[in-house]
Amino acid sequence: MNAFEILREKPFGLGGVPFGNEFAYVTDEVAYATIEAAWNAGVRYYDTSPWYGLGLAERRLGTFLHKQTRGEYVLSSKVGKLLTASRDNNAKEYFPFTPSPNNLRYDYTADGVKRSIEDSLQRLGVDALDVAFVHDLSPDNPWLPGPWEEQFEIARNGAFPALSRMRDEGVIKGWGLGVNSPEPILKLMDVADADICLLARQYSLIDHENALHQVFPKARERGMAFVVGSSLNAGFISGSARFNYGKENYKISAEAIEKRARLRAVAARYGVDLRTAALQFSIAPDVAVALVVGCANPQQVLADYTSLKTRIPHAFWSDLRSEGLIENDAAVPHENHLSPASVPI
Repeated sequence: MNAFEILREKPFGLGGVPFGNEFAYVTDEVAYATIEAAWNAGVRYYDTSPWYGLGLAERRLGTFLHKQTRGEYVLSSKVGKLLTASRDNNAKEYFPFTPSPNNLRYDYTADGVKRSIEDSLQRLGVDALDVAFVHDLSPDNPWLPGPWEEQFEIARNGAFPALSRMRDEGVIKGWGLGVNSPEPILKLMDVADADICLLARQYSLIDHENALHQVFPKARERGMAFVVGSSLNAGFISGSARFNYGKENYKISAEAIEKRARLRAVAARYGVDLRTAALQFSIAPDVAVALVVGCANPQQVLADYTSLKTRIPHAFWSDLRSEGLIENDAAVPHENHLSPASVPI
């Protein structure tokens, strides 16, 4: 089975960001309890990265997953960032709450990708990844060692063909980019034969116009599918005092705050949980095969997982359209391939 097929069967993914202590300190006990709660509820897709806590998230996830039968779940991680342990590490410059002993180095070459996967497998304690996403090769990344276009060319000649060979040889089932902005994905579709990309913070109730009108049409032409990440804009839609990622994510635009208030007002009229609506909206497009949702505790993962089975009145979506809160041509759950009743979770 290819990446599209295995993820279509497991459309809810537990994301690893909280397990890397990105936003707050999460204890080992809470992290393990969250992962176990997800597994017991039936979650069988897990996404992580060396970047999340500089190795912390992969180690925590692997502590649980390496005890499970490998064929029972789908696992994706990221490539492009290598970790090296050092007493004089700068891990806390990136993640103040991580206990990681590692320094970070970017490497989008073929050899770098191979080493990245090998290192991830060791931290996870498993023998294979299903999907590899080339991580944060994007203009919004302030820590790249050079202009993103320059790093993209390194990946084009190194990481991309190496990952295609791994897929063709059966080492992985698919690959693509995992990025927060559209430009790299649009460029990737012109220069490589990637299968699936992690589309982070680009398709949510707050912000979806560009992905809908620029990225998705080209993806349909090229046969590209997407895992959608940060459909809650790093928790903003569900009430967090942050918007997306970065050191200044507490600086939230008045426009985003106003739109959230208007979304809440429509949700209140219909007794709809806005978080539930946001998750269902993000997986509604025909090119979306899975969601990745970050959950910091067992209660969050159970609530988010349940959301995909919750029915929302059609009139709610109609009102969002009529009030200009979603694009008129944006898919909503009842109109697409994946209505709540049919989600195979």
